Amino acid sequence: MENVMENEEDFAKMFEQTYKEPSRMEPGQKVEAPIVNITPEWALIEVGGKGEGYIDINELKDAEGNIQVKTGDKVRAYFLHTEEGEMRFTTKIGTGPAARAQLMDAFKNHIPMEGKVSKELKGGFEIIISGGMRAFCPYSQMGIRRDENKEAYIGASMIFFIIECDRRDVVLSRREIVEKERQEKIVELKATLQEGHKIRGVVTSIQKFGAFVDIGGVEGLLPVSEMAWGRTEKVSDLLTAGQPVEVIIKTLDWDNRRISLSLKDTLPNPWDTAAQKWPAGSYHTGRVSRLAPFGAFITLGDGVDGLIHVSRLGGDKRINHPEDVLKAGQDIEVRVEAVDAANKRISLVPADISREEDETTATMQKYQKQEAKSSDEPAMGSMGEQLKRQMEQKNKIDK
Repeated sequence: MENVMENEEDFAKMFEQTYKEPSRMEPGQKVEAPIVNITPEWALIEVGGKGEGYIDINELKDAEGNIQVKTGDKVRAYFLHTEEGEMRFTTKIGTGPAARAQLMDAFKNHIPMEGKVSKELKGGFEIIISGGMRAFCPYSQMGIRRDENKEAYIGASMIFFIIECDRRDVVLSRREIVEKERQEKIVELKATLQEGHKIRGVVTSIQKFGAFVDIGGVEGLLPVSEMAWGRTEKVSDLLTAGQPVEVIIKTLDWDNRRISLSLKDTLPNPWDTAAQKWPAGSYHTGRVSRLAPFGAFITLGDGVDGLIHVSRLGGDKRINHPEDVLKAGQDIEVRVEAVDAANKRISLVPADISREEDETTATMQKYQKQEAKSSDEPAMGSMGEQLKRQMEQKNKIDK
């Protein structure tokens, strides 16, 4: 009997030594615990001897609403409060009496936190975070471009990391988050995008050299040379920020993060119908687009230029440079001599020179016919005399 009582006393003593009542959790206390169950509204975590904790399932979803965890995964969470006997936790920094402790722990342990963009300040944005506290996020840490519409961010709720934290100031950053999101998008797009594909996008910014286009989470460059078949003087004449566009992927360079796009490749190629629209022998009015030592380029239509060689500009006169007789922007009537659509070349000659050459050819042909007539017909003079008379008659008309 005494042995039984001694054993019970020993057991009671051992129990008292080993058992300790679960300590009460304080707001802001951090735990790392496995998920034991997932419901449509909650993810339940095992919190040691304290029971189960509840995390709002929306915190564990991505932007598309997909749950990013499964039963057995460990999560890092902060205790918020007890509600109806249930311990509520959060994986992000929120509001409450533990705000300051949470902020410091978030800074030290690189924990994401939610904040709301309040207003624009010099050099960045004011962000309202835990417990109504004000923080600052520089433009350079927001993951946005300098020319982006910053007013669009006012009022938006976003996830940040704390990069500086002391008693007075809290500085935030989104660069790491934006880069991670971008890398995730790149992984997705790598599996679907190919050079030559036609895709839809949205113009995000306008530059002198082209426009940047969002094609599903990553940006590609639409160079000014790929916007139209004709010459584009100003990008803003064709595109505006926020405009939907359909483009062709020209090049994909994932290693250097460069995607080149084309808008003109979605449009009909004017050279496909050049031979029908500007056939050899036809006359057209074009505009001098540029002058080079070897000739003058004449724009006949959007994306189609022909060339008057310098040797064809002066007629019987020698021309040293096209600028001696033409200037950029000048309208000029031309005759098409030859079309090489495959190599995108059209040879031109000024219309007045072409007509003079036609008249000379006609005179020569007439003389040759007369020479072939019978010898008893009156002589009409030599070919040179006939040309001389024709020139004299032309000069009289010109005067």
